[in-house]
Parts: sequence; C-alpha cells; structure tokens
Amino acid sequence: MTREQKYEAFKTLHERAGAFVVPHPWDAGTAKILTAMGFEALATTSAGYAFSTGHTDSTTELTRDGMLANAKSIVEATHLPVSADLQDGFGPSPETCAATIRLAAGTGLAGGSIEDATGDPNNPIYDFQLAVERVTAAAEMAKIHQFLLTARAENFLYDRPNLDDTISRLQAFAEAGADVLYAPGLPNLKAIREVCSAVSKPVNVLAGLHGTHFSVEELATAGVKRISVGGSFARAALGAFYRAAREVKEKGTFTYTTEAISHAEVTSFMSKDKP
Repeated sequence: MTREQKYEAFKTLHERAGAFVVPHPWDAGTAKILTAMGFEALATTSAGYAFSTGHTDSTTELTRDGMLANAKSIVEATHLPVSADLQDGFGPSPETCAATIRLAAGTGLAGGSIEDATGDPNNPIYDFQLAVERVTAAAEMAKIHQFLLTARAENFLYDRPNLDDTISRLQAFAEAGADVLYAPGLPNLKAIREVCSAVSKPVNVLAGLHGTHFSVEELATAGVKRISVGGSFARAALGAFYRAAREVKEKGTFTYTTEAISHAEVTSFMSKDKP
C-alpha cells in the first residue's frame, strides 16, 4: 500500500465500531513479529527506542532525526499503518511542530502524536494557549499530508491530576483539528468514561501502566476507540532479559530457556516476506 492508503486504512480503524489495540514495536524485528501476529496497526514508542539505544526517555536525550530513523525502520518492516510517538514535536514553537509532522509523513508514517509536555521539570506542561497553537499548526500540516494527528494532554503523567483541565485541553485540541485525543495515565474507568463522553473525536487510552489492568472489553464499553501499550512491551521484554541474567549470575542455572521463544520461531518471523 502507498502511504496515503495506509493513512486511509488507519483512519478507517478509528471510524468503525468497537475498540482496537495498537501495539508498540521498538525496532524492525519486533514490528515483524507483531505484524505476523495479526495486529491491524502499529505505533512507535519513544521509551522502547530510548532503552534500545542506551538512553532515557526524555526530550533532552532523544533527537528528532533518531526517532524518525527508528520510525522509518519500523515502517519498512511492515505493510501495516504505523503511527509515531513524536514527543512534544521536538521543540516548543508551533512552526517546529508543523515541520515535525511534515518530516514524519516523509518517512512513510500514517500518523503520529504531539504532546503538551515540555520536558522541563520546573514547568512540565505547556501553557494552554501555546499548547493549542502547537496542535493547530500540526493539524494544518497533517491535513496537507494526509497524516492522522493524535493530540496528547499529559497532566496525569506529570503529577497534575486535574481532569477538568485535561478535558478542556482535549476539547480545544479537537477544535484545533486533531483527529484523535489522548490523555495517558487516566487513573480509572470513571475518568476514562468522562473523557470519552466529553469530546467529539476518537479517544486513545494507554494500557500497560503499573496498577491498571483494564481489559479491551472494559475500555471499549467506556467509549475508548484505540488502546495503546506505550513502552510496556519493551519493559516486559527487558524484564525477561533481566530475570534471565540474574538467574545465571546469582544461581548459575539456565531455566529461563524453558520460556524463551525458540530460534526457529524467531527465524520464521524474520524471514516472512512483507505482504
């Protein structure tokens, strides 16, 4: 499919009834595995990419060029539409956000997200008006390039559990032209239902956070359209790696191999031709 056809396919997933899950590979190999498993779309993860390159998941350590190169490797490993974690657009200005969308579309991505987190611990969330202006600029560029824009309100990830402000931001982002709305870290199904009922665009919810174990059915019933897993698949993989290494170092045993995927099975995933 062309990039524009992938955009249309991704858009259709948000328009049909029910909810769908978009998992997050962090490289071409994990993208191939998730594609073969039958998922309908993929998304990149800044955390997964950061950990795989020996960095923290922060705007001070990750560059736009690096993130887009990672996204391109994932796009080229699958026939599925891919949406990218574009952090804060890699700069505070609306013009920078628009340029990031243009460059992202150029890698073959079908969509991507812009968040209102600044990366500054002393002032973690962009002021309301600037946040809206940034989404407006990104949305205008996204429309030109047929790119599905997700706008993120990050309050709950930065110890600002203000649901009213979060909803106000999401409503303003929808008015500014965002296609999908996303408030990661919502604490419970009640808050998720409130968000879904208060906005006019499809809502993405983050699953896989510690302490939250909502099912796909529960989230769909609450009104969620898209469910993402963020960096939790990468953390799960690193958890298995860490437990295996600890077993060898501390016990001198190798029982971890009983749960490891076989070499032959991994090879079969990697050798599959891209549809």
